[in-house]
Amino acid sequence: MKSFSSEIENKHVVEVNWADRWQVYQRLKELDIPCSCASNQPLQVEISSATAVVQLWSVIRRFSASRQDQIWTLESCWKSRYQKF
Repeated sequence: MKSFSSEIENKHVVEVNWADRWQVYQRLKELDIPCSCASNQPLQVEISSATAVVQLWSVIRRFSASRQDQIWTLESCWKSRYQKF
């Protein structure tokens, strides 16, 4: 049986809006996720753990989801955590 880490390919090209690419790159660097963003080239991200996958998903969602979707997600999380039964 393969471990999870051996099933993950290291480098991935990530489809990101060209206008948001630099901000996504900067945030991934802040999270210590190895990535590269050459001029006029797609963003490449090195994924080495499940945590990195979730962080990448979260960063991309931040830039790709509509404002209303982000508000809905935040409200849902807030309600599920603080709503009294």
